[in-house]
Amino acid sequence: MLRGGIRTEAVFLTGILLTFFPEGLHGRRQTSADAALVELCPASPGVKWRPCENAEEKKNLQKIHGGRASERLLGGFDDKAYLAGKQLKPGDDPYREHAFNLQESDRLGSERAIRDTRHYRCASLNYDGDLPSTSVIITFHNEARSTLLRTIRSVLTRSPPALIQEIILIDDFSSDPEDCQLLSQIPKVRCLRNGRREGLIRSRVRGANTASASILTFLDSHCEVNADWLQPMIQRVKEDHTRVVSPIIDVISLDNFAYLAASADLRGGFDWSLHFKWEQIPIEQKMARSDPTQAIRTPVIAGGIFVMDKSWFNHLGQYDTHMDIWGGENFELSFRVWMCGGSLEILPCSRVGHVFRKRHPYDFPDGNALTYIKNTRRAAEVWMDEYKQYYYSARPSAQGKAFGRFVHHTVILFPYIYIYIYIYKYF
Repeated sequence: MLRGGIRTEAVFLTGILLTFFPEGLHGRRQTSADAALVELCPASPGVKWRPCENAEEKKNLQKIHGGRASERLLGGFDDKAYLAGKQLKPGDDPYREHAFNLQESDRLGSERAIRDTRHYRCASLNYDGDLPSTSVIITFHNEARSTLLRTIRSVLTRSPPALIQEIILIDDFSSDPEDCQLLSQIPKVRCLRNGRREGLIRSRVRGANTASASILTFLDSHCEVNADWLQPMIQRVKEDHTRVVSPIIDVISLDNFAYLAASADLRGGFDWSLHFKWEQIPIEQKMARSDPTQAIRTPVIAGGIFVMDKSWFNHLGQYDTHMDIWGGENFELSFRVWMCGGSLEILPCSRVGHVFRKRHPYDFPDGNALTYIKNTRRAAEVWMDEYKQYYYSARPSAQGKAFGRFVHHTVILFPYIYIYIYIYKYF
């Protein structure tokens, strides 16, 4: 991570390198024309996968994820006993602990059918038959058992088994260790517990460091993935390892848990105070998109759900681990990806439902507002250069607030030469 004039030189040097080495140091990038593209269908339910033979198999693909095949994916795990271990007591406010209707979530249980909200053309798309597997990283702190288990089960039942290397749960010092420990009985699920409250950012880094797959999938703990959600994202990352891709994020109602389709004409944006917001795709970009299944380039991602290459994540320096708990990390990572030669995309053919809450159900050690100011100020100071003045104009309370120390490094690549630059600055 470079600042000021040093980063200007790095960007200039990057331009020179791309001029003379357009394919980068990793050789020619594979395109969709380089390999036969196939849709995967199960050879036997929930076990092995093979290319689909006809359109009828593709049409019926989602049906196979239910019933006995779904139960086998749990490996004998008793989901009903797990959920019964924590029940809302009569008379308790169902919104108090988790900021959503826990009673309705528990009523749904660990699995339910949801509507396929993709454009109809998405069902006819094909993907490489040799897609790499992914490590799914889910961090949580005092998550409701029903939403957490539904997240995990949706991943297992709506993903080709060959693509799920593992599901890594990072329990960020929840009150009840068994919330995570019991789930490790499910095949492919690993549970890691923090010895103290670390927050989303450092917890995700811990998960990434222990991941065994070459592709990382970050997922919030109150989601439900939709049909064929994973293949489009892994395909895009396989074709270009510097892409960071996100699904369209559908809405799960915090009141009745209805699954609602989100617009496919949105991209991520932000205001000068560094608050994330969804914005309409510019009209010129919308007019140029003749195919509704095409990827949407986005300035920033929401940050809760995305897929990226592990080596690229490490090369970029991962997250800024001096940020605390939650907030601002999506801007810092988004700025970093674009300014270091990568790209961000939202994929219309990948859909994941997410419970959007109106308040945080957990405490911030330094308070919600101060933590967010610290984190966003770090992003502004490192990456926004002369434009950070607009951040301070929009958020004058950030002036003079402590935001920790910087220990940043970046790598300038020459053929066969690596130069590491370390910058230490204290505030």
